[in-house]
Amino acid sequence: MKKSLILFISSCFLISSCKTSVPEKKVVKGIIADKAMVVSARKEASKIGIDILKKGGNAFDAMMATELALAVSYPYAGNIGGGGFMVYRTNEGKIGALDYREKAPLASHRDMYLDEDGNIIKNKSTSGATAVGVPGTIAGVFEAHKKFGSLTIKEIIQPVIDLANRGVVVTEKQEKRLQKHKKDFFRVNKDTIPLAKTWKSGDTIKYNALAKTLTRVLENGRDEFYKGETAKKLASFLQQEGGYVTEEDLAKYEAKWRTPIVFSYDDLKIISMSPPSSGGVCLTEIMNAIEPFDLHEYGHNSSKSIQVITEAERRAYADRSYFLGDPDFVSIPMDKLLSKAYAAERMSSFSFEKATKSKDLSHGNIEIIESDETTHYSIVDQFGNAVSVTTTINAAFGSKLYASELGFFLNNEMDDFSSKPGEPNMFGLVGAKANEIAPEKRMLSSMTPTIIEKEGKLWMVVGTPGGSTIITSVLQTILNVHEYNMGMQEAVDQPRFHHQWLPDVVKMEPNSFPQEVKTALTQKGYTIDEANSPVIGKVDAILVLPNGTLEGGADRRGDDTAIGF
Repeated sequence: MKKSLILFISSCFLISSCKTSVPEKKVVKGIIADKAMVVSARKEASKIGIDILKKGGNAFDAMMATELALAVSYPYAGNIGGGGFMVYRTNEGKIGALDYREKAPLASHRDMYLDEDGNIIKNKSTSGATAVGVPGTIAGVFEAHKKFGSLTIKEIIQPVIDLANRGVVVTEKQEKRLQKHKKDFFRVNKDTIPLAKTWKSGDTIKYNALAKTLTRVLENGRDEFYKGETAKKLASFLQQEGGYVTEEDLAKYEAKWRTPIVFSYDDLKIISMSPPSSGGVCLTEIMNAIEPFDLHEYGHNSSKSIQVITEAERRAYADRSYFLGDPDFVSIPMDKLLSKAYAAERMSSFSFEKATKSKDLSHGNIEIIESDETTHYSIVDQFGNAVSVTTTINAAFGSKLYASELGFFLNNEMDDFSSKPGEPNMFGLVGAKANEIAPEKRMLSSMTPTIIEKEGKLWMVVGTPGGSTIITSVLQTILNVHEYNMGMQEAVDQPRFHHQWLPDVVKMEPNSFPQEVKTALTQKGYTIDEANSPVIGKVDAILVLPNGTLEGGADRRGDDTAIGF
């Protein structure tokens, strides 16, 4: 939103008819709350999080509760067998980031997924025990609680244990997911696992084994998972299954506090996740590149707006695959990548007349890796603290390997490394040397938990699952509110598009964009792909309204739910 338009946009807040949006679409308002809000992928998790806040807990207490409740209610992506990232802002305006991304086991090496001819061994990095990285979720939630928590661990975890024992009702969307992956459960696991049964919408699934694991964690703390009985059982199980993770790997794991990426866009201060997530760096480069263009004037999801955003994405993703990796292992030219001058330089070859071809565009002068099945939650508490958290086990149900005695799925996060530089992974994403495998290294991610300030105050908490589409989904949600004057739920509901350098296609949610827009883009040389993009992101976000109340935006594409008070 450029300065010359501020007066115009201000008047739009007063005149509801003044919107640059898709015509004749009903505007859906999000859930409004006076004090606090939790938005997550499942109602059960959002409710447990909000109950923690009602008890007097803060956003970090609710973070632990919501994260663990998602492990119970949303095993598709919620987990204790994976990892994630948190960005936070306290009510005093202090900001920070927590990295509890999985790590490569000590036995890892660069060529572990290649055969004697140097070719990638099919499925080795994507399914079963050989795909599993050292989990970080339990370390992450305990680390956040250690620094900022106020309630006791028992107060936080007991409701999650009760949920696991009580059971979770299967939704229609969950029924479809379980049916889709049933054959994979049988292929990977030696024994029949609970989720491999024929579950129907309305059935209740109890997670008794997970409840027992969480009970031990409640009683013995963080080290139960990394050094205790659970660690021994987990390491033994993975070794028996042919995996690499050992008791030593678990015992050595630590979550790490990171400095978040901070940049400006118009009058906004944007705080996002730093490497080993590529989210904040890519978001910065894209928004720096599009800032000089009058997106509001071009119109929401117009061919011109889509063209500008697509070309910025193309360049940022090319840089992502070449330069980014675990900062503890590789040197990243952060100052250059984050500068507005560099973004302008990268966009200098852009023309409205025709598409840039990805084959003609490499990284800047100073290639991507990840799944669609992640989950995100946003929290604002009654004290004014905010957390934005994205967590994953990578693919749907991770490696599909289920530790039956412990009650949870294991990640297949090793596929997020570059198994072979220049070769695409299971999601068509190309990696480079910066993200090659090394012992104890964290794999690159697209997760983009983000918090935004406006005029020095908390304004938005946003994030999404969606693999490589995470960054672009977060971007478009921010722009929908900032450039196009939408509310939070309305912004989340809008159709989305995505470009990631390679493959050279603009992915679009099907039946969502006007034919004239698609035709205009095609005529300029863009290839539109609607067939492989049924869902792009499932954004869960919170907007602080001008009167100080909170609007939750829960994505209609999933079972996502906003609950506030």
